[in-house]
Amino acid sequence: MGKLQSFTALVVLLFSSANRAVAAIGPVADLTISNADVSPDGFTRAAVVMNGQTPGPLITGNKGDDFQINVIDSLDNDTMLTPTTIHWHGFFQKGTNWADGAAFVNQCPISTGNSFLYDFTATDQAGTFWYHSHLSTQYCDGLRGPLVVYDPDDPHASLYDVDDDTTVLTVSDWYHTAARLGTQFPTADSTLINGLGRFAGGDADSALAVVNVTQGQRYRFRLLSLSCDPNHIFTIQGHNFTVIEVDGVNVEPVTVDSIQIYAGQRYSFVLTADQDVDNYWIQAVPNTGTVATTGGVNSAILRYSGAEEIEPDAADQSSTNLLAETDLVPLENLAAPGDASEGGVDYALSLDFDFVLRNGTAFFINGDSFTPPSVPVLLQIMSGTQSAADLLPSGSVYTLPSNATVEISFPMTSTNAPGAPHPFHLHGHTFYVVRSAGSSDYNYVNPPQRDTVSAGTAGDNVTIRFTTNNPGPWFLHCHIDYHLEAGFAIVLSEDTEEAASLNTASCKCRRGCWFNFHGSVLMLLYRSCLGRPVPRLQRCLPRRHLSIINCGTRRDAEGYTPL
Repeated sequence: MGKLQSFTALVVLLFSSANRAVAAIGPVADLTISNADVSPDGFTRAAVVMNGQTPGPLITGNKGDDFQINVIDSLDNDTMLTPTTIHWHGFFQKGTNWADGAAFVNQCPISTGNSFLYDFTATDQAGTFWYHSHLSTQYCDGLRGPLVVYDPDDPHASLYDVDDDTTVLTVSDWYHTAARLGTQFPTADSTLINGLGRFAGGDADSALAVVNVTQGQRYRFRLLSLSCDPNHIFTIQGHNFTVIEVDGVNVEPVTVDSIQIYAGQRYSFVLTADQDVDNYWIQAVPNTGTVATTGGVNSAILRYSGAEEIEPDAADQSSTNLLAETDLVPLENLAAPGDASEGGVDYALSLDFDFVLRNGTAFFINGDSFTPPSVPVLLQIMSGTQSAADLLPSGSVYTLPSNATVEISFPMTSTNAPGAPHPFHLHGHTFYVVRSAGSSDYNYVNPPQRDTVSAGTAGDNVTIRFTTNNPGPWFLHCHIDYHLEAGFAIVLSEDTEEAASLNTASCKCRRGCWFNFHGSVLMLLYRSCLGRPVPRLQRCLPRRHLSIINCGTRRDAEGYTPL
């Protein structure tokens, strides 16, 4: 057996979520964002923490619950960003596009010293989700955490015995230098599992996360990638497991021994604790940076009840049965929208990628690199702007009609988008992956459904479909956060006229309109007292508040700073 862990390795770090020292919160809760020194891998640095920890506390609720999360910005470290927003990754936000949290698309950032109440409902959604900053590269400094919506009528409930706070597994990359101070495309120093890890050449006694199981029990583990960049090959020594959910979508059970998980993706799998009482390695090996697992790097521990509190023996972790995305068959709504043929939809869009050096390195989609506008896209729409030609940023907003079938393809070459594979995430939707990375086949009958997909590598042409049934501007972007910061994104604006109406409320005033201010975030209560739409935001807004339309921050070479 391995060496005895030292006392220091067993100390639970103050700002770590190891062993879940802090109870889950939600669906109604305060989330205070602040700065603190942390050392999750044995190296101490300042970071962004939520309620005193990173990753943030597990937020939970049940299907149909109304989530009310009051985000309080107490950030004060100027080496990192002090404004913030929170995106609720995987939630449709139907009728609450304003609460999606994407800075400069759906809202202005929350300024330090202020708060913002995100109020949305998990209508017809259950599964594994997460939350993170959606401002620049802020979540790489620690602002990220898991979120689970339980289904009292889970169709897979008979397959497992345990599904609680202890079965949530987060995988994240960690950097010893703050995102604003490092290089444009840094390499992670370590991998953290449930907020703990070790880096190559670092303290061999730095604490590792321990996941406890009892022999004979069946566990529903919820695996989340909170990564800013690398994808990871996830394994548990000596164990197979059965995947039952992907990105909030229940699937037919499929048994594997490893999962390649990309930034933003989630999986639920059932593990039966059917091995000898002992300790086993949990490992998440990144595709970049340190790929070795010696000395507990890229690792955590699965510990059976009754086993010694020691590290496992070294073992060959090579996988023989890696999960294939094409094997993920949904339980419901099987067929992809549109006709069963290439381009058999109302609206087809092919994304032409490019990567150039122009005032720094930038990614381009169809000739344009996304640059955050000073007025969020949603507020532009609410002020009366409707056409793609008028919406900013110019060239990066695509307007889509309501109830249309849409197909988007991501053709990859050897030169058009370095840093592949790129995981693309679409806000506001689950989509059908009719062609997956590594495959030349199209599946319109029962394709995988998810919200974050790998675009693959040279020669791939990953293709997704969805229906425009959720009015509002929705971000579509690479979830490698450093690539998003370099412009690798577009906005899909569905049914702009209806989007304006859905994100408004009636006002009760003698004249004009009411406005609701949450820090630097403006929510326009859009209708006049007579119930008529206000044609332009500026006509309704009191002159003294005109400056609030511009988000109160500007983007410059140093990042985002107050105006």
